[in-house]
Amino acid sequence: MTEELGLRQRQRLRIQQAIQDAATRLFLDSGYDAVSVNEIAAKAEVSKRTLFKYFASKEDLVIGAFSDHQDELALTVRSRPAGTGPLTALRRHFLDGLDRRDPITGLDDRPQTIAFVQMVLSVPTLQARLLLYQTRAEQALAEALPDDGTARLAAYQIYAAHRALADDNRRHLAAGVTADARYPAAVEAANDAFALLRHGLASRYDLA
Repeated sequence: MTEELGLRQRQRLRIQQAIQDAATRLFLDSGYDAVSVNEIAAKAEVSKRTLFKYFASKEDLVIGAFSDHQDELALTVRSRPAGTGPLTALRRHFLDGLDRRDPITGLDDRPQTIAFVQMVLSVPTLQARLLLYQTRAEQALAEALPDDGTARLAAYQIYAAHRALADDNRRHLAAGVTADARYPAAVEAANDAFALLRHGLASRYDLA
């Protein structure tokens, strides 16, 4: 029975990925608004009914690529080694992502990745869904942090730092800088951002 359930799960994941891949190709080729759900289903060789079993809306076909990372920061905190603080674990995780050119860090200069992000940021309905995803990711992180009454505030600050770092990397890549050329500055910026999170803004901006 366990083997059968594992096989079904793998099959579901393959179908889900095939639908999402088909949608992404069509969106990048023709533009988000120009592609219909029927076209996506046909491209993925599934029925429209099957498509909606995996994705509740057309927007989910795009935001699903981000949703895979929704609990990533929370999981990083929960699975950190004993004796390692949350900020240290999160900093190491982000630096590892930079090293791997993980798209979530903004340091992925593959043309399809840059085009995909630009598409998301140019469509108002996708921006709204992305904001919902971000809110859920912040909430998940807040629940994973030790709660002394400030976990939510800390989670929002940490997540904002991740967004700012990724956005800055994407801005440089969009201007023509390669990921390899941007990498040293990206590492320096990440270390600086986590230092600010650790020590606060007072020492930098004299807000004490």
